Amino acid sequence: MTFVLALTLAACGNKGNNGANGAASPSESPSASGSASPSEEKLTGSILATGSTALQPLVEQVAQKFMADSKYSGITVQVQGGGSGTGLTQVSEGQADIGNSDIFAEEKFKDADAPKAKELVDHQVAVVAMAAVAHPKVGVDNLTKQQLVDIFTGKITNWKDVGGADQKIVIINRPSSSGTRKTFENYALGTKTEDLPGSIQQDSSGTVKKLVAETPGAIAYLALSYLDDTVQVLKYDGVEPTVENVTSGKYPVWAYEHMYTKGEPTPVVKAFLDYMMSEEIQNADVKELNFIPITSMQIARDANGNVTQK
Repeated sequence: MTFVLALTLAACGNKGNNGANGAASPSESPSASGSASPSEEKLTGSILATGSTALQPLVEQVAQKFMADSKYSGITVQVQGGGSGTGLTQVSEGQADIGNSDIFAEEKFKDADAPKAKELVDHQVAVVAMAAVAHPKVGVDNLTKQQLVDIFTGKITNWKDVGGADQKIVIINRPSSSGTRKTFENYALGTKTEDLPGSIQQDSSGTVKKLVAETPGAIAYLALSYLDDTVQVLKYDGVEPTVENVTSGKYPVWAYEHMYTKGEPTPVVKAFLDYMMSEEIQNADVKELNFIPITSMQIARDANGNVTQK
């Protein structure tokens, strides 16, 4: 009888403890109020992405679709330009959640600043090609690499010297912080250039296109996403800046579009980056805006410019 009584008391004690302290967790059973488990709750927060104006049209368009999706209605995304250098600096200093860039962080942060590049995580979301463009009436549709170098270094100053109209060349350049400029200098010119007297400098791709279209004799360079019939697109050594020529490696003036985070992204930022890399976006928006899905590339390029076949 003593043994039976002890077992009965122990059972009663355990039942009491479970009732007071051993309630099932939300993931094990729904609460009385029927609230969703933490894993089912919608993400909420805000994202600031700054930097590359070449990448800006794609990020803006995808951000609008992302925020319109009921799954992400609790997240707001703000997109600003300023150039790749600005984007990398701001994400490095914690002023932005994402730094949009046409260049590798290692190209921006060198020497004493090299540790800053190591703090950033690279999310490559697309490939962008860039082309030299001119005013529609210059009378030229192709320039060699050497002719481009001579124009952007001031050795050639009239379009007639490259087979065009008798018209003074007006250079519209990008600031030194521009990733578009860095890409053009690296892979079109093969050399860094200085800002020449009389040249015009603009940090917005949209403004550059407008100036080229309206300024007689103008020459500049733009991402393919900005090209239309208001400007004359120039072939490079006879090669057209097409998707096919970029993916095969025939056209060399291209860059990865990077969306850098400082360290691994937060759940909110990761949700946006994952959305950017989804098949829906890569096969629709990326191509629609004349960017190239990275999976389409037959070649790869590292931060030092070394190209390898995939």
